[in-house]
Amino acid sequence: MRTIFVNRYFHPDQSATSRMVSALAFGLARQGGKVAVVASRTRHDQADVPLAGRETCSGVDVVRLSTSRFGRGTLPGRAIDYLSFHLAAFGWLIRNVRRGDVVVVCTDPPLISLGCALPIRLRGGEMVNWVMDLFPETAIELGLFSRAPVLGRLAAWLRDRSVARARLTICPTERMADYLLTRGAPADRMRVLHHWSDAAEIRPVPRDENPLRTAWDYTHKFVVGYSGNFGRAHEFATLIEAATLLQDRQDIRFLMVGGGHKLASVQGAVRERGLANVTFKPLQPAEQLAESLGVPDLHVVSLLPRLEHCIIPSKFYGILAAGRPTLFIGDPKGSVAAVIDAEGCGVNIAIGEAERLARTIAELAASPERVVAMGETARAVLEADYAYDRALATWRVLLRDLAEAAPAPARAVLLEQETS
Repeated sequence: MRTIFVNRYFHPDQSATSRMVSALAFGLARQGGKVAVVASRTRHDQADVPLAGRETCSGVDVVRLSTSRFGRGTLPGRAIDYLSFHLAAFGWLIRNVRRGDVVVVCTDPPLISLGCALPIRLRGGEMVNWVMDLFPETAIELGLFSRAPVLGRLAAWLRDRSVARARLTICPTERMADYLLTRGAPADRMRVLHHWSDAAEIRPVPRDENPLRTAWDYTHKFVVGYSGNFGRAHEFATLIEAATLLQDRQDIRFLMVGGGHKLASVQGAVRERGLANVTFKPLQPAEQLAESLGVPDLHVVSLLPRLEHCIIPSKFYGILAAGRPTLFIGDPKGSVAAVIDAEGCGVNIAIGEAERLARTIAELAASPERVVAMGETARAVLEADYAYDRALATWRVLLRDLAEAAPAPARAVLLEQETS
């Protein structure tokens, strides 16, 4: 069988969806699978630097489509980029999908499954919806459809139809799957497969052996870190207020690594308050990810409660792999909060509880043994429940079962391909 992934970003891009798709595609190829990826020629944070149109990466046939490159700066420009990828992907699939192919369609750009469903069906393939972020609900909750609510409802209806017609829909959380079920998604074609992190790629790095801690002058500091996308779905006011309350503590520092829509406003708030205890750094190279995630003693993850059914912060799994505890700011009953409560690998804080957050940070700074213990628990949770090798094995079985359950003509083609 051949597995085709459709996602706008792929290796060497380091965005969340790219890292997930890249790891899965490379893993399946290493195990002898025939794998192709349909992506764009751009990178998430470097829209003006085109990638090769076609290449083979670690056994994966990568096809990068030419699309517009307005970037993420404006919503109209982003919408045009989305549409151009929709059209280009439709054209490639209608020409290249073969009977028996399993096409895993992701959610970047939004609603890409709508344009992929028809060519996959016409060419005799099987479509799998891998729903990493729920659209249009995310945009609706963030107010992006406030002036056109009818358009939002139409987009949700179209998405529901694509889910209903897919061979399988995969969600990263039970809450997201339950939401789609309430909208009529077929229960027998719904699976929950959690995200993961690679325990070999991201490993715990001891504080006194981390070169970045020395380079960034954190040798004798207790570091609270945020790493990843500063997106619309995340909340930063509680963290900034806690940093303000702790600004006189010379032993506590806040490190913000990454970029995104809200970065400028967070930087502005820090400047306005004159917070010398907050430092910003860009995302570090992939080969330094373990060291970067190992700099903080404590990591912050945040999510607006109204988006719990739409998004899972994938950075949480990297934090587990790094062997660091998590301070989750959001819904105390949310998906990340539930893991933290059940396993004891961090602390949950409701949005707006800045004083409690500051007090918790101060208490943990004074209890290094407790922080180390929570970090060790985090790593154990990763290895037991969210390890890459385990996820890869689950995906491989799932894709094999889909191929074996294909209609008779497709099975015949698959057998012919496997014996040729």
